[in-house]
Amino acid sequence: MKTILRDTLLIIMLAAVLFVGLQFAVQRYAVEGPSMLVNFHDGQQLLVNKAVYYFHEPERGDVIIFLSPVGGSERYIKRIIGLPGESVEIKDGVVCIIKPDGTVIELDEPYVKEPAKVSYKRDKIPADEYFVMGDNRNNSSDSRNGWTLPVENIVGKVWLSVWPLDDFGLITGYAYSGN
Repeated sequence: MKTILRDTLLIIMLAAVLFVGLQFAVQRYAVEGPSMLVNFHDGQQLLVNKAVYYFHEPERGDVIIFLSPVGGSERYIKRIIGLPGESVEIKDGVVCIIKPDGTVIELDEPYVKEPAKVSYKRDKIPADEYFVMGDNRNNSSDSRNGWTLPVENIVGKVWLSVWPLDDFGLITGYAYSGN
């Protein structure tokens, strides 16, 4: 009888620790709007890894969920394009990253269906901030509107698509060459 009671309590405690740990590390997010088409669509349900950035810095190509950098409690989904200390320029639809040492990287972006139609230039991204853009370049409110994203506004990295079932699967960031 003591063994059964002890095992039952152990299982309950383990389940509680697992539940609390998952609440800390994972969150559900529902995509709203067209800014990430064709890769993510309105109503798609995603799981977000909230703990990943405790272990490493956000990387170019990561798809993230974040709190609005201009106030409010709304959450958005975008892709990290520019890192702290870099500059971003868009010319003829090509996104270029200017590294602090002056090196220029043209981003290969196979996830973008239609490149940006409007040219853009952003001076140096402040420390601990990121430049983010929607994959639907011509229908996205993003860092091209004059703001960068403070690291503390990042909720987490998109990890898994869970609904609809046709979209079920792991979400991987895009590893740029020359990153």
